Amino acid sequence: MTTETKRKVLVLLGPTAVGKTRLSLELAGAFGAEIISGDSMQVYRGMDIGTAKITEAEMKGIPHHLIDIHDPLDAYSTAEFQEQGTRLIEEISSRGRLPFIVGGTGLYIESLCYGFRFSEAVADEAFRSEQDAYAEEHGAEALHARLAAVDPASAERLHPNDRRRIIRALEIYHQTNIPLSDSLSGQKKESPYELCLIGLTMDRKKLYKRIEERIDQMLAEGLVAEVQGLLERGYSRSLVSMQGLGYKEIAAYLEGESTLEEAVILLKRDTRRFAKRQLSWFRHMKEIQWIDVEESPDYNEIFAIIQHKIAQTFANSI
Repeated sequence: MTTETKRKVLVLLGPTAVGKTRLSLELAGAFGAEIISGDSMQVYRGMDIGTAKITEAEMKGIPHHLIDIHDPLDAYSTAEFQEQGTRLIEEISSRGRLPFIVGGTGLYIESLCYGFRFSEAVADEAFRSEQDAYAEEHGAEALHARLAAVDPASAERLHPNDRRRIIRALEIYHQTNIPLSDSLSGQKKESPYELCLIGLTMDRKKLYKRIEERIDQMLAEGLVAEVQGLLERGYSRSLVSMQGLGYKEIAAYLEGESTLEEAVILLKRDTRRFAKRQLSWFRHMKEIQWIDVEESPDYNEIFAIIQHKIAQTFANSI
């Protein structure tokens, strides 16, 4: 595909709680964009507070895609996101609008931006059952340690409770003898699109404070009741969706395994660690233009800087 025929795609990424939502809405308005959510949890219906999901009123008429598209029973995959995102980029572009990917799930965003090819390792149900049984007997940390032994980079990226993805990474190594992380790092980094990647960052201590304040806000908005409602509707704690941050910790409290105070301390700690993993992932994406959102106390100045970078990037691609 020649440069002239490549679709332009705008991307706004960064760690949780850094302030992507407000900026994304204003940038979408300024550039005539439609937003494609790059968040692995906001796809699930009924999981709103714990995912900091934007409301319809907050969207201000800006079209948003890949939000509320799955029942919590159905696991969502990177490959599915890539397939749907690719289709949406074509549809949005054909309407004369700018596709705008916004989120913090690094693998999702990178796979879509660069057209990653996923492992052809097939499902081995016997192997999966064996790993499941091992995790049930020895615990999530023991299964995670198995992955760390053969694929430390993937183990660093995946939370010990993300059993489905850990088992898939082990399965790929078992069948191919190639770590999933090596397969991903060896992907051809030439995008089929004209990309403008904007990354938001801020002082780590201040980011962690914002994360903790956001969690306090989620609790005030009814996070405990939301998780209780999901459990009452029969959604098992073992589901991929219920392993998400905020859901697994509060579910453990509701099942009597911890106090609410202990659950909140754990949630804040795990969310800080998640933000650190997000930043580690983004660090190897060389084309990101980073913006420190605290570079100026004037929000309008930060917005103007980002607008200029986007306009300049796309002008240079013509």
